[in-house]
Amino acid sequence: MRLAVLGGSFNPVHIGHLLLADAVLSGLDYDRVILIPAFQSPFKINAGGASPRDRMEMLAASVAADPRLAFDDCELNRGGVSYTIDTLVDVIERYRPEGKPGLIMGDDLAATFDKWRKPDEIAELADFIIARREGWGAPEQGSLELRSTELRSAGSFPYPYRVLNNEIVNVSSRMVREKIGRGGAWRYFVPSGARRIIEDKGLYGFSGPRAGESPASERGGLWETIERIELDVRTGLDFGRFIHSRNTALLSWDLCRSYGLEGQKGYLAGIAHDICKDLEEKELMRLARADGGIISKLEQKKPGLLHGRAAAVLLRRKYNITDKDILEAIRYHTTGSRDMSSLAKIVYVADKLEISRTGVDPALKNVGASDDLDDLFAAVVGNTVTYLKSRQLDISLSTKRLLAAMQRETAGLRSGIPRAKPGEDEP
Repeated sequence: MRLAVLGGSFNPVHIGHLLLADAVLSGLDYDRVILIPAFQSPFKINAGGASPRDRMEMLAASVAADPRLAFDDCELNRGGVSYTIDTLVDVIERYRPEGKPGLIMGDDLAATFDKWRKPDEIAELADFIIARREGWGAPEQGSLELRSTELRSAGSFPYPYRVLNNEIVNVSSRMVREKIGRGGAWRYFVPSGARRIIEDKGLYGFSGPRAGESPASERGGLWETIERIELDVRTGLDFGRFIHSRNTALLSWDLCRSYGLEGQKGYLAGIAHDICKDLEEKELMRLARADGGIISKLEQKKPGLLHGRAAAVLLRRKYNITDKDILEAIRYHTTGSRDMSSLAKIVYVADKLEISRTGVDPALKNVGASDDLDDLFAAVVGNTVTYLKSRQLDISLSTKRLLAAMQRETAGLRSGIPRAKPGEDEP
């Protein structure tokens, strides 16, 4: 996958950021843009404004239900001053992009690139995409070109770069903050998700009345439902769990498209698979019983294992999701099951391999369309069994049966042995 990186303070994220990402995706050969908020920009030491967590939440709310856009909290997790060279090394190691990642920067930043940490090393790791902010460096014709010349500005840029013929939007985070602070007109400079957070939390000195609910998604249909679900997941789960869910949705989308399935279904199942993860045990049991299946002794002992079953019931009741494959994928994403659909296998795999997961066999991260889905699923199941065994010194008989069933599933997939029908040989 071809990736581009857009870093910044995002204090707050505004329409200029998203229009820039959209211009890269529309005009250049990239599949996804990763938006990475800085913990502390070396050039904005005293910028003030929202906390790192608030900035991250605003960013997450602004890209909901758009699989072309990802966000990453690596700089927030590192803390301290955020340097691009460290972020690029991290992104390349974890995401394993196809070719060099694109590094998006405004022409105002490019003019001072020599002041960045290790600019020569950055140039070795990334391809530069220079966007117009001040009107410098615009190509004479076409949407882009590859050049190695000085920008028409103070300073020079001695590396090859591509110029993005993007619209120059007269908006900045500082301008938005100032407008909010003095009660000016600001709401449509930021995406609706970020606007709600600013109003709800009173960020940047906001003290006025709520502007009301945002209009329905222009895309409508299932995407509108996905946006509702993603909002509920983001506000209802621990934020780290939400990041995992969003990453699972993105990988599910990617795998569905690689294997010829509907990406929209994969994204929905991925974003919703842990929606019941933080429910109390009694509520998990109540929802799970509503699917008509039995609750095993292991599930009674560890009700957390029921969160997939509970989520499938919740998706039917609250969001009117009736697609059998989506509900099955959500129900079995933790325990697995016999004769899982292709979508269910993809969500199972995505849940275990998404980018923020640790302790995964690095070989499994190199997922591509050339890999057989059953082989990939079998390998991930096998890796999961090995991990569970390594973490449990004294496991119950029910857990041993679960592991044995997963091992038989793995062996059956690898050898072509017909698998049992649903409901047979359940742990």
